[in-house]
Amino acid sequence: METLHTLLLSFLLALLSGLPQRGQAASCGPTGIWLQVLGSGGPEIDDLRASSSYLVWMDGHARVLIDTGGGSAYNFERSTADFGDIRAILFTHFHVDHSADLSVYIKASYFTGRDTDLPIYGPNGNRLMPDTGAFVRALFDGRTGAFKYLGDFLTGGDGDSYRIVPHVLDTNRHVEQPGYQDERLRTTAVAVHHGPIPALAWKLVFGDKRLVFSGDMSNRYDTLARLAKDADVLVAHNAIPEGMGGVARALHMPPSVIGAIAARARVKKLVLSHRMRRTLGKEAETSRYIRKHYLGPLFFADDMDCIGL
Repeated sequence: METLHTLLLSFLLALLSGLPQRGQAASCGPTGIWLQVLGSGGPEIDDLRASSSYLVWMDGHARVLIDTGGGSAYNFERSTADFGDIRAILFTHFHVDHSADLSVYIKASYFTGRDTDLPIYGPNGNRLMPDTGAFVRALFDGRTGAFKYLGDFLTGGDGDSYRIVPHVLDTNRHVEQPGYQDERLRTTAVAVHHGPIPALAWKLVFGDKRLVFSGDMSNRYDTLARLAKDADVLVAHNAIPEGMGGVARALHMPPSVIGAIAARARVKKLVLSHRMRRTLGKEAETSRYIRKHYLGPLFFADDMDCIGL
């Protein structure tokens, strides 16, 4: 009987480890791969959410930031993460609600003792957006940047600072491209359609675990399902309700498209984030459209949630 009790307890703990730790979680679990939602909102200022940002933990250490939307730096602090542990920052695109807190992180990092270079990966530019290198220089260049007093982070010039090293990926090529890699982590990205804005979806691979972020996208390029094939977790942005048209639909995918992608890719868990006022309160409706295609675990993200892979 005691052995049966132990087995049942172990099974229950394993089951619960994959469920989100809601809202009040600080750091995620001490072992394994975890996704923490630093910002589950969009560009609105009255949704009581930080804008889009995600933190990936590996065995108790924060390793990767995906986007740095407004308010995310405060939630990074709440997470108890150490910025010195971050191996790379990955940007899906440079709309304000995905990038505004980058300068906050960089300034704050001066007080963390970080001494290793920080690679930043993101898309190329066009007439509306700078490429990743130009974006970083527009903020931190020592002669022309908005925050030129932080110029040493581009050059490592004062001897005490690390260097920011930008890397540009080409969204004109709709094929998977390599991003940051180390001994335990491999990242790749693919172009996604976000209206006129150059944008990427990201995949992070840790051994046999796969974590995919859609970013903001309309799915006109039909590239996400291939990137997300057999993903343990797909984070998809739920910015519009079913039936919305116009500019919003040209930028974002409705629930039925999200569900079809998740089913086609056979993802193990689907997390809906970038939740805006036009989708908040419509979770039942959203679920119905998704369930027409995808029947796996479905979670609606809130700030500070932790989701195990």
